Amino acid sequence: MIEFRSVTKQFPDGTVAVRDFSLIIPSRKITVLVGSSGSGKTTILRMINRMVDPTSGTIEIDGEDISTLAPVNLRRSIGYVMQNSGLLPHRKVVDNIATVPLLRGVKKRVARENALELMDTVGLDRSLADKYPSQLSGGQQQRVGVARGLAVDPNILLMDEPFGAVDPIVRDDLQQELLHLQRELDKTVVFVTHDIDEAFLLGEQVVIFRTGGIVAQKGTPAEILSDPADDFVASFVGADRGKRSLHIEQTPTGDVLVDSDGRTAGVLSADSAHEAKAATLMGAGAPAQGEEAP
Repeated sequence: MIEFRSVTKQFPDGTVAVRDFSLIIPSRKITVLVGSSGSGKTTILRMINRMVDPTSGTIEIDGEDISTLAPVNLRRSIGYVMQNSGLLPHRKVVDNIATVPLLRGVKKRVARENALELMDTVGLDRSLADKYPSQLSGGQQQRVGVARGLAVDPNILLMDEPFGAVDPIVRDDLQQELLHLQRELDKTVVFVTHDIDEAFLLGEQVVIFRTGGIVAQKGTPAEILSDPADDFVASFVGADRGKRSLHIEQTPTGDVLVDSDGRTAGVLSADSAHEAKAATLMGAGAPAQGEEAP
């Protein structure tokens, strides 16, 4: 579990990126931080692995204050995936994936074999192992980035707009791959995006930000869509324009919320699906199957 307690970040030029921010990020779930540029979400993400240190407040991982931990050791224990993959252009794919394990003292043969297994995990053909990043497509590069983030088998995986630079079809594939990986690997994932559709598709907990790292609303996609906190949230998620009329559809893997455009807006657990349907029968909350929200 990751916990932010009254965290503020002010940069030397006087800019306050995050102000009095508190949040609990639950273990083994995907938490999505979503907001426009300048809302502080990337700063918050980077404070988890101490790429940025807070001006005040504390951040704890499983009850341990991370300010007491060596930044390099902390970073090497946390997976990090960024936009445009951030791969080292002069290193082959397999060596990019093995970078952090090698830095931690893993033998080269073992690190290489583990890297090849991770290529299998993220859906990359092993024939690409000895190619350079420039020889790969954008989607393939992002898969290498995800594999590299998983290379030390971290409990925490940070993802900073990792799919923002690829075309929509590839992005859809990568989003589904992440959901598949999460079902298989059960990590604590913190995912940053400016795209509310992506946030609602991936997030089990979604945190919507105003400028300055101020939380406008947090909750499950179903909770936010059925009861926006204010006009800002309603506008941000499109509820004020009728864009987000919802209904529940049953799929082989469980109940999902689907919007008026036919896009998945969230996955409901058995309990939350029951609550959503019950709320509808009482005249509130998410609509029942086959009905649209007001």
